[in-house]
Amino acid sequence: MSVFDDPGLFGRLWAADYDGPGNPDPMPAVDFLADLADGGPVLELAIGTGRVALPLAERGLAVHGVEASEEMVAHLRAKPGGERIPVAIADMADVPVSGEFRLAYLVFNTLFNLVDADRQADCFRNVARVLSPGGAFVIETFVPDPRSFDADERVQVREVTEDSATIRLHKYDRPAQRFIRQTITFDGAGVHLKPFAMRYAWPHQIDEMAQQAGLRLTERYADWHRRPFQADSPAHISVYRAE
Repeated sequence: MSVFDDPGLFGRLWAADYDGPGNPDPMPAVDFLADLADGGPVLELAIGTGRVALPLAERGLAVHGVEASEEMVAHLRAKPGGERIPVAIADMADVPVSGEFRLAYLVFNTLFNLVDADRQADCFRNVARVLSPGGAFVIETFVPDPRSFDADERVQVREVTEDSATIRLHKYDRPAQRFIRQTITFDGAGVHLKPFAMRYAWPHQIDEMAQQAGLRLTERYADWHRRPFQADSPAHISVYRAE
């Protein structure tokens, strides 16, 4: 299966290093989400290794998850409290859970890991199905900047040591709003490939998907600290509510 039709590929390739340096501090997101949870229960799509879910659970919230990668979930289970969080191993767009949730969320650009526009729309529809009346769906994504695409398509040097070298390349499909990224490491054992793909969308396009699913935008911020969203903001935190 290719990077475009295998939802578990990212986790299989990156789970071992996912909790390493470079990921953002999850606590601002945890604080924001805990405020919206209204006592729970809450649902994290693409729960991964539990970087956000576990601190929320420590605050007394019942957290459930969906994750396509068994490797990611194994890392979650190995952490204190990770064995107590129910996780469905599945494509997050299907939202294969039952019950009513006060809060569902997709953080760190993960909506864009669904590399097909129809599957992104499916995700919104299925989240709407499991939200309680007035429940919230929170999305965190970057705002695409076409000015950066040409720079991204140049070879980027990620790491060079005496024993290895790692480079990164992107190729954009602008009409489809998709890119494929390849991280390539050369070392004594050979050549190692870690492909990754995204289907990016602008905030107004995400709003349209939400509206078609019966969700309405109620809040939008530039970051988890609730700074105002501006026309030049590089990212957004958007809160959609079920009717």
